[in-house]
Amino acid sequence: MPQAIIFDVEATDKNDAVIIEAASLDVTSINPLAVGNPWVQRYNPGKPISLGALATHHILDEELVNCPASSSFRLPAGTKYIIGHSVDFDWEAIGSPEVKRICTLALSRSLWPDLDSHTQSALLYNFERSTAREQLRDAHSALADVWICSKILGQILDKLKPSSLDALWEMSEKARIPTTMPFGKHKGELISQVPSDYKQWMLRQDNVSPYLRKALELTTR
Repeated sequence: MPQAIIFDVEATDKNDAVIIEAASLDVTSINPLAVGNPWVQRYNPGKPISLGALATHHILDEELVNCPASSSFRLPAGTKYIIGHSVDFDWEAIGSPEVKRICTLALSRSLWPDLDSHTQSALLYNFERSTAREQLRDAHSALADVWICSKILGQILDKLKPSSLDALWEMSEKARIPTTMPFGKHKGELISQVPSDYKQWMLRQDNVSPYLRKALELTTR
């Protein structure tokens, strides 16, 4: 079984998300990139889908009545890495399993900082403008999204040339550490230039993300 999959879910909502559709592609090589074995499955979440989610993925509650329960989802045996665009959402929606996450959104922001958008759709237009519109007709279905993510991953691999999946994961982890404050009275400022007492106060808070916490720790004396 492959150690890595490109993975995406559609869910009931952004908050307290329960999966209603999951899709994956096996990553069998990163040098060169090779993917295969496309898989998709819909699930019954046991609760209503929010209007905002309906407007995104167009999957109706009544289409899921006879689908297996969302709680029955399991990652393929042997999965060590999941790759996705803003992968934490998908990871949390499936219960935060013990796997390493590789975030193509963080890597894209790091590699192409001057682009005005880093959504999957925007990146596809940047890389494959002549065919992007046709490829995006089914965007926000989980299976379409993993195929689009594979195109973005290919561009990332061409740039970074990691020697292994673990090397790619380490690059992703580094890319996820912010350099500017994402919120608060110092929003937008370089973290290295934020006053030390404010950073120390932030580090005492319980709701600081692990990546922001790392950035604060690295720049606090």
